[in-house]
Amino acid sequence: MTPGPDLQQLITTIKADAGSEDELQQLAVAAATVSELTTTSDQALGFFVDRARGAGKSWVEISAVLGVTKQAAHKRFADSWTATPTLNRYTKRTKAVVAAAKDVARGRNHSFIGTEHLLLALFTQPEALATKVLLAHGITEESVRTAMDVKSPAGPASDTKAADKALDAENPPYTRRTAHVLQGAVGEALTLGHNYVGTEHLLLAFYRDSLGVATQILVEQGLDEKAAWAGLRALLEEAAK
Repeated sequence: MTPGPDLQQLITTIKADAGSEDELQQLAVAAATVSELTTTSDQALGFFVDRARGAGKSWVEISAVLGVTKQAAHKRFADSWTATPTLNRYTKRTKAVVAAAKDVARGRNHSFIGTEHLLLALFTQPEALATKVLLAHGITEESVRTAMDVKSPAGPASDTKAADKALDAENPPYTRRTAHVLQGAVGEALTLGHNYVGTEHLLLAFYRDSLGVATQILVEQGLDEKAAWAGLRALLEEAAK
């Protein structure tokens, strides 16, 4: 395992950042640095807890690895699976995808919004980075819809009224996995140092949960996480130029 900075290295870095011999100035920089390190460490740990949960690992298994009780692990890391997603940092295009997911679900007579609905909704934004990556790998609206017909078949016409009622509710009926992806997209944006949540972050967030329907479709159609990263990185570099 690559060792982190030792105490002396950390002290030296803080003094250099402070740029002053004043003890209070150094203390202020030290407090800010430690706070940032703690936040980053928590985000990193949460990232890998998410991956373990997405792979089907139980809270008992996760808590054993972390050396804490099941209750403590659940309390600290369960929010991304249970909290109502906030879309404050989402771009207009990404919000449009989330809104379109509701229409996709309604069109399939589903009274819930699953990750598969989010995936199909990406095609409503053809200029989105995520959609460009999908199309570049031969994943089309038609191929996704065909896969959904197998993994998440449309409900019968008798379910239409129930679906309309649920989907018109004030709080969208996101599944746990969908809520997790929507929350995870914010984490992906932070990992990349972005102050916005774009469709590219939404695409990457699918891979936090290997058991999600959307993730299964993506992998089965040849777009694993490594390929998605490579495709998005190329587009982001091109946009930066």
